[in-house]
Amino acid sequence: MYLEYWGLEKYPFENVPDPDFMYYSQEHEEALVRLVYAAKRSKGAALLTGEVGCGKTTLSKVFIQKLSEDNYDIGLMTNPSLGPSDFLREILYQLGLSPDTNSKADFLAILNKRLLENMKQDKATLLIIDEAQLIFRQTFEEIRLLLNFQLNNRFLLTLLLIGQPELRDIIKDIKQLDQRIAIRYHLNPLNFEQTVRYIVFRLKKAGLKRSIFTKQAVAEVFNYSQGIPRNINNICDMSLLIGFSSKTKVIDSNIIKDVIKDLS
Repeated sequence: MYLEYWGLEKYPFENVPDPDFMYYSQEHEEALVRLVYAAKRSKGAALLTGEVGCGKTTLSKVFIQKLSEDNYDIGLMTNPSLGPSDFLREILYQLGLSPDTNSKADFLAILNKRLLENMKQDKATLLIIDEAQLIFRQTFEEIRLLLNFQLNNRFLLTLLLIGQPELRDIIKDIKQLDQRIAIRYHLNPLNFEQTVRYIVFRLKKAGLKRSIFTKQAVAEVFNYSQGIPRNINNICDMSLLIGFSSKTKVIDSNIIKDVIKDLS
C-alpha cells in the first residue's frame, strides 16, 4: 500500500526469514562463522540459541546458502515435537528418503546407509533442527545416538540445534549430549546503534534513497522493541503505514508512540 508513497521497491519490514534482508550485526557474523566452521569441519553438533524474533531462522537460511549443494546433503526440520520413531522418520524424509517401514531399527539402518553413501561421494550430511526446545525429552536420546554415526574418528552427520534460550538448560541436563556440543553461540538482541543500522539497512535494501526516521523515532522503536528484530519490524511497518495515511514526510516519535499504543 505505501511503497510508492515512500519511494520503496519492496516492503522493508516483512517478518519473514528472507536472507536478502539479513542484517549482519557483529554477533550475527560471529554466529555464521561458527556454524560454517562446524559444518566444514564435521564437528558433530552445534547449538545456536536466542530470544524469539532475534533472527535465528533467517540466519539458518543464510547458513544453508553458504554451503555448496554439491558438497552437502542438508535436511531441515522445523517441527521437531515428535516421538522417537516419528522423529527418525522425519529426518529421513527431510533428506529425501521415504522408508517403506515402521521399524526404528530400519530407520537407523537406512540413515546409516545414506551417511556412508554421502561420505563415499565426499559429501557431508547436515541436519538442522529449528525450534529444538520443543523436542520431547525421550527424543533427545535419539539425537545423542545419531552422533554415534562415525567412521575413522569422523562424524558422518553434523547436527545443528536452533532454539530459544531454554534449550541451553535442556541440553545441560542431558550430560552425554551436552558433552558432544562442539560449537555454541547465543544471539542477543540488538543494541541501540545496531538498531539504527538495522532500520537504515532494511530501508536501503528496499530501495529508499533518503532518511525518513528521526533519531527520536528510532529511540522510541528501540525502547519498545528491546532490540528484537521481529518487534522492530512490526513497529516500523505500521509506522510507515500510518505515515502514508497521514501524508507525513518523516516518521517522528509521535507516530511511533501511536503505533506502540496500538500494539500494546
